[in-house]
Amino acid sequence: MCGITGWVSFDRDLRSERATLEAMTETMSCRGPDDHGTWAEGPAALGHRRLAIIDLPGGRQPMSVSTPEGTVVLVYSGETYNFTELRRELTDCGHRFLTDSDTEVVLHAYLEWGEALAGRLNGMYAFAVWDGRRDRLVMVRDRMGVKPFYYYPTSDGVLFGSEPKAILAHPLAPSRIRLDGLRDMFTMVKTPGHAIWDGMRELEPGTVVTVDRQGMRRHVYWQLETRAHTGDRGTTIATVRSLLDDIVRRQLVADVPRCTLLSGGLDSSVMTALAARQLAEHSEKVRSFAVDFVGQTDNFIADELRATPDTPYVHDVALASGTEHQDIVLDAKSLADLDIRAETIRARDLPVGIGDLDSSLYLLFRAIREHSTVALSGESADEVFGGYRQFFDEDARRADTFPWMAQAERWGSDSDVLNRALSDALDLKSYVADSYGTAELDVHRVDGESDFEYRMRQICHMHLTRFVRVLLDRKDRLSIAAGLEVRVPFCDHRLVEYVYNTPWSLKSFDGREKSLLREATADLIPRSVYDRTKSPYPSTQDPKYAVAIQEHVKDILARPSHPVFDLLDRERVHQAAHRDTPQVTLASRRGLERTVNLALWLDMYKPELMLT
Repeated sequence: MCGITGWVSFDRDLRSERATLEAMTETMSCRGPDDHGTWAEGPAALGHRRLAIIDLPGGRQPMSVSTPEGTVVLVYSGETYNFTELRRELTDCGHRFLTDSDTEVVLHAYLEWGEALAGRLNGMYAFAVWDGRRDRLVMVRDRMGVKPFYYYPTSDGVLFGSEPKAILAHPLAPSRIRLDGLRDMFTMVKTPGHAIWDGMRELEPGTVVTVDRQGMRRHVYWQLETRAHTGDRGTTIATVRSLLDDIVRRQLVADVPRCTLLSGGLDSSVMTALAARQLAEHSEKVRSFAVDFVGQTDNFIADELRATPDTPYVHDVALASGTEHQDIVLDAKSLADLDIRAETIRARDLPVGIGDLDSSLYLLFRAIREHSTVALSGESADEVFGGYRQFFDEDARRADTFPWMAQAERWGSDSDVLNRALSDALDLKSYVADSYGTAELDVHRVDGESDFEYRMRQICHMHLTRFVRVLLDRKDRLSIAAGLEVRVPFCDHRLVEYVYNTPWSLKSFDGREKSLLREATADLIPRSVYDRTKSPYPSTQDPKYAVAIQEHVKDILARPSHPVFDLLDRERVHQAAHRDTPQVTLASRRGLERTVNLALWLDMYKPELMLT
């Protein structure tokens, strides 16, 4: 996993703009602590920061090939899991390789197939190729959007980067946010292509964008398509297992220490068990890591979201799979620490996220990085196999909005702390309704599909094209800020395509969540995990955390001129900050966390907010 950035300006020679290129590249230092490289020639300048995973000495970037017609240069972030097969195919076509890295394979794949290489890759990736033969920039992002990619069109070219901060380091890109950006910030709709920052775009998953002297063109090389499913239950379960075996085997390839993220839920337990079994074939043991909170297991209180603590199930899996396991135990002080919170905001470039969940995930990643460089995660299995509560909640199923938003309304909204003027200007209800209407139109129906099956297809599609992208972005930004590459086997496009087109009656054949996944891997996991119901990522129950957040908000209230109150209702914030801790509801706590995050973000980024 790495950080990429670049600048194309057809009206100037960028060899004289090294300082600007270096500034853009330096913002990606957290994404690539192992190496740094830049390249500039004529109208193009590329920068790269490297986290070395495969062929540690041979994968340096930017990587280039000289041809009689001009130089072709690549900056690449991510992993291509089928690079060995592609390498053999390219060798048969006459290509010769100097390294063992997947980066060189991608570069030669472009030389052989041009933009069509995107459809041949299996992996998580975001990369840009400057083709000096045609004075053309080609930008490519993986099918599911696992790796981030942003770009900013200019009058004579484009700026791009793995993260917005790389683009914002350029003087042509102002740190400005308009109302539409704030609308995306305060909702969970993940509008395709929106980057929140004014003038900036997110390269959509499964898309190639080409920039040359004639302008900018966009080509979708992959999207989630509706197809008829023909297999019976047994065939479907066997196919899921076969795909998982192949996916995990491919994603275990690395020249650095590997591990798994283990929560004791079905998804991470399956990943851990598969990894353990496959590594055992080579006399290796897998390391596993889990997050926990001081005293939480012994003092756990069940609630509507979480019926059981994670730790007992984590230990069951670690014992059954024979992993070298470690619990990362966090306390309320570290979760509420403002420096840690600031690091998570800087990692994401925005004050989004869910309070202690972001802090704990970042601290988990940081602790893991002391032992491993690559981790396998169970992320996205809920979206692929139908694991969330809203898949089964009749009100959420029937709601005329995104199902996850209908489910979340039960616990209130942290946007309730917005001041009245901004709330009226944003009109979030209409924005969400418009976005939902667009999302509905993206889903096609199979001939003969019942109304119920079609509705469940819509819900699955929205989770796989909207909701999952929020979580993948969170995972990428927080992990790479700690120097850790997290791989997501459940995002392999072959598995996503296959399970998406499996009827809901098969996905939930026993009336439970993720029925197909559970049966496909029943021989791998302890009975306790098999029987366990879905439990979300853990959140601290320590009241000292809420007290600490309230104190942080009181400090902000003591600064009456703070720009955060251009956005928030001071009186509502005051009431939440001075409420007795037992009366701090989940929605109130999220509102307090939102206040702290916004204040920190405004202090760090000093954005120009266009509120009218």
